[in-house]
Amino acid sequence: MSTPGGVPEVKSAVRTVALLELLAARGDRPARLRELAEALEVPRSSMYALLRTLVDQGWVRTDTTGSLYGIGIRALLTGTGYLDSDRYVRLVRPYLDEASDALGETIHLARLDGTDVVYLATRESHEYLRTISRVGRRVAAHAGALGKALLAERPDDGLPLPEGGLTSYTANTHTTREALLADLAGVRERGYSVDREETVAGIAGFGFALRYASPATDAISCSVPVSRLTEEHERRIVAVMGEVRGKIEAFAPAASREVDWRR
Repeated sequence: MSTPGGVPEVKSAVRTVALLELLAARGDRPARLRELAEALEVPRSSMYALLRTLVDQGWVRTDTTGSLYGIGIRALLTGTGYLDSDRYVRLVRPYLDEASDALGETIHLARLDGTDVVYLATRESHEYLRTISRVGRRVAAHAGALGKALLAERPDDGLPLPEGGLTSYTANTHTTREALLADLAGVRERGYSVDREETVAGIAGFGFALRYASPATDAISCSVPVSRLTEEHERRIVAVMGEVRGKIEAFAPAASREVDWRR
């Protein structure tokens, strides 16, 4: 198999990346050798050799018995390096603080990555904690405010949607293309997206695409428990988040000598 540039894939590198992504996705659930070998369809002997190499290098950690494996601290260092080196993340962070102080709710920055959005920064509410909103979390773009804000920036015939149907997170998640397209039409008309318990039961969200790239790849959102979401509070959220978006876009760096990374 070849990469899009026509260069042959390095099988061992592909296997290593797949293993690290699998361990990262498991979070606090460590895996056994057998589970990993079966999930990636790799012989146990090969998987064991790969795991031991990654343990020695700090990319994978193991328990005192040597039978359980999890993601290692080197992965954290690499992820932090990505965030610290990204000019847009650096730009947006202070404005997340501004929105958080003004609203007292949870504020997110996320980036579109294939058919998902990935959380790049979060400011937790002072009123409640949402451990699922951690940096690095992936959510299907069709399911929440952040993703729908970014999908609406694209034509309906060019949406990055998964093959084989849309994943359901709650009873309110759009699971048909028709329902999603109708929602996106509303997003384009309003200028922001609304998630009413589509990703997490009991939580609503309001998403705003950041148009310093075309089409937008980043978005910010405000999440709030539906129990506190009065009409007045919703209007204030929309007003504050819209103002914050305007400030971010006004100060976004123009073309410069900085590297313009492909997402």
